[in-house]
Amino acid sequence: MEEVGIGSRIKHPGLGEGVVVGSTYTHYNISFAKGLAEIVKTFPGLEVVERVELVEPVAEATSGLTLEEVEDALQRILLKWSDATQIVPLADKWQSGTMVLKPSSSALQTKEIPIDQFFHKIVMLRDRLRVLEQKINAHDKLSDTDKVDMQQYITRVYGSLTTFNVLFKNKDDQFVGAKGE
Repeated sequence: MEEVGIGSRIKHPGLGEGVVVGSTYTHYNISFAKGLAEIVKTFPGLEVVERVELVEPVAEATSGLTLEEVEDALQRILLKWSDATQIVPLADKWQSGTMVLKPSSSALQTKEIPIDQFFHKIVMLRDRLRVLEQKINAHDKLSDTDKVDMQQYITRVYGSLTTFNVLFKNKDDQFVGAKGE
């Protein structure tokens, strides 16, 4: 296998797909779902899924990387290639809060839900809508008109969810409907 750069996606016959997060002259450090592994570059079963070119010599590339830079690169790659949920902060005023659902009938029980659990579900919904958008845009059998129609529908769904924007700490993470474009 030709040498690849940091950020390349690799497939290992036993460990599955991973991302190259470091490199020496003889080994790759690859992050797999099960953890980090050091694999010799000449391992016969390695397959390149997505290649990232080397930017600088191996010795220089590995000596200047901080853990934070590696984590940032991994987050970008995982967000791009999976339906993993992005870490989105809950607004400070809601931290450790509880959402109370009180039915109109006093004969029925009130339901209390930790706001952070409810917020996590909202973020998962938002992230899955984003993945759906990506899949629609990449779909080779849909016409451009069909893609635009589906995108407009998803935009209306985002608009319906703007009520939950009060929960988000950062404005950039909030739902935006058609008026926000």
